[in-house]
Formats: sequence, structure tokens, C-alpha cells
Amino acid sequence: MIRREFLYLPGLALALPAISRFAPARAQPAAPKLVQIMRKDLEGQGQLVQETVVILADFGPGSASPWHMHPGAQELLFVTEGNLTLEVEGQGTKSINAGDGGLVPADVAHLVRNESAGVPAKGLVVFSRSAKEKPLLVLVKR
Repeated sequence: MIRREFLYLPGLALALPAISRFAPARAQPAAPKLVQIMRKDLEGQGQLVQETVVILADFGPGSASPWHMHPGAQELLFVTEGNLTLEVEGQGTKSINAGDGGLVPADVAHLVRNESAGVPAKGLVVFSRSAKEKPLLVLVKR
């Protein structure tokens, strides 16, 4: 009986390469697609980040934030749906379409608005804070 098992081994060794040609190849999972949106040095924070805050913002048609600033916090706005207008004191106004972003340096007054009368807009807002003991948002009178 032991001798018979040894006889099968050479036959199996010859058959395996032929079988493997007909076996379906295993599909490798696709790697995620990574797209760098923005890379910029911190401005006005002494290159120190104590905290990062991420917010999803929904702007209904015609809605706007009031004029405000973020003490010790740089803001990155990335529009995910629709179109938003970013107005930054001393830098002018920028229209940001879905897939684009804008940057607001720390301690600079600004506002964001959806100028569309019928289409909502959404954005991802990331704050890099160098002074988390300060309030995240301070209203600015204009």
C-alpha cells in the first residue's frame, strides 16, 4: 500500500503544472486611487499644529456664512458638490467648483456663500489649529 502511494506522487507532479494553466487566476484587489488635492505650508501659525478639525458643510441655495475668522487656525475648504464662493479679506473672491479647494490663512476674515438660487452645495472643511485653547470661530463685523 505504501508503494502505491509513492507511485501516485510522480504522476501528480506531472499533472499539477498542466492543471494550473486551466485554473482561473485570482484577481488582485484594486488599489485605492489617491488624488492629492492640495499641499501647502501652514501660514501664520509658526508651523505648529496642535489639533486638526474636519467639518462637513451643507450650503442650501442662496445661503452664506457670516463674516468670520478662525484664531490660530488655517482653513482648507474642499467643495464636494455644487459651487461655492469664498471671499477672503485682502485676497478677493474666488469661485470654487466641486473638486476644487481654497485656503484661508489663520486670523483672516472671510465668508463662504452659495450663490445658486436652486442648487445646494457641500464642502469638506479642514482646520489646522495652532492654538486649540482659542475659539474655533469668531464673528467679524463688516
